[in-house]
Amino acid sequence: MSQIRGRFSKAADKLVQQYTQSIDFDYRLGSVDAMAGIVHARMLAKQGIISKKEAKQIIDGLEAILSELEQRTFNLQPELEDIHMNIEARLIEKIGDVGRKLHTARSRNDQVATDIRLYLMVGILTTIGAIRELERSIVDVAEKNIDVIAPGYTHLQRAQPVLLAHHLMAYFEMLERDVERFWGCMKRTSVLPLGSGALAGVPYPIDRQFVAKELGFEEISQNSIDAVSDRDFILEYEFNASVCMMHISRLSEELVLWSSAEFDFIEIDDAFTTGSSIMPQKKNPDVAELARGKTGRVYGSLMALLTTMKGLPLAYDRDLQEDKEGIFDSSDTLLDTINIFSEMLRNISIKTGKLQSAVQQSYMLATDIADYLVKKGEPFRTAHAKTGKIVRFAMENGKALNQLTIQEYKKFSSLFDNDVFKITVESSIAARNQIGGTAKEQVTKQLARARAILREYDEELSKY
Repeated sequence: MSQIRGRFSKAADKLVQQYTQSIDFDYRLGSVDAMAGIVHARMLAKQGIISKKEAKQIIDGLEAILSELEQRTFNLQPELEDIHMNIEARLIEKIGDVGRKLHTARSRNDQVATDIRLYLMVGILTTIGAIRELERSIVDVAEKNIDVIAPGYTHLQRAQPVLLAHHLMAYFEMLERDVERFWGCMKRTSVLPLGSGALAGVPYPIDRQFVAKELGFEEISQNSIDAVSDRDFILEYEFNASVCMMHISRLSEELVLWSSAEFDFIEIDDAFTTGSSIMPQKKNPDVAELARGKTGRVYGSLMALLTTMKGLPLAYDRDLQEDKEGIFDSSDTLLDTINIFSEMLRNISIKTGKLQSAVQQSYMLATDIADYLVKKGEPFRTAHAKTGKIVRFAMENGKALNQLTIQEYKKFSSLFDNDVFKITVESSIAARNQIGGTAKEQVTKQLARARAILREYDEELSKY
């Protein structure tokens, strides 16, 4: 450390070293740091800032270090604070004093900002790929159960019959918005900060466009002060991850409910459940429950970084070291959750008999009866009130709506005729044949659209 602590007459206190070190978690940035260093060295040689011979020595050394990192043989030294200083120290150890030239025309501030962006760019693409697989699982289950009718709910009360596939495809739409948000985050993450120095830029004839192209960045930062202190892209990922986890948490809640004895609509495969330590009969939906719980964990990382950022003056402050643990944990949690849900959904058993019974043994066709009266000329509010009275009459007499006689119907409106008995669960589904509706024709179109989206993604992926 004496080589880089020229300003200080003694080493930092051991407690300070332990308190300020970040190597315990930022070691993950090792590979992208080495790769960014390689490109930086090429640029320095290209611009005549260092010689080609020196650049080759540096690049060879970094490639060897990259191999050590990938093979997990790299020896981390906590006293060097972070992965960046560890790599630089190892480079000097391997190739001598020429290794000290790598840090020409860069600061640890723009170096770290570049590394975390590179790491997150890969993370975003991986996240999008995982979401696509979860979407594929949803479409698979929906297609397999295209004719299954389920009770639709509002306020957790049975409301109207829907196709189960239509219900499942609501989650496809949520996830599709998640994908769009992550693509937007990718655009704002893919901005190169390297070349900003500590905060004011660097006094060397560097070629930032070359570095951006070599590292895969779409744009170059336009303000050096903002570039080293900006963490909006991490906040955006954290927000997107939080929304995506919220969507999965909503699905988790339904899986927990549907697998309970009170609903009994589905059975989750044994491989994705656990037993009780004391009650032999129990089959707990632990995966869904954990996903629901881990959602709060991801929210926490978002709120922690928002709180960290809210009081920071420009430019870089050491507080920003706190950006990494949260993003690493959030990306891990999100990916693990998405991946396990992709498999769990494919192995869920749908209890069609239970769903059919739930649909038939309720008053979910009341809206269709109100619509029947409207089509006969009754104002909707009047039809709504009359149908409410019919439901109450049926309940008081222990009858289902389809068990009422035509005489009983006519007590509430002379507009009723025998065609009221044509109102069934199936006719209710078929009647909602508008874009976005639950009619089979519309759901089939939804599924075809989803397949086209997934196919387009696969085709784009195959180009790389």
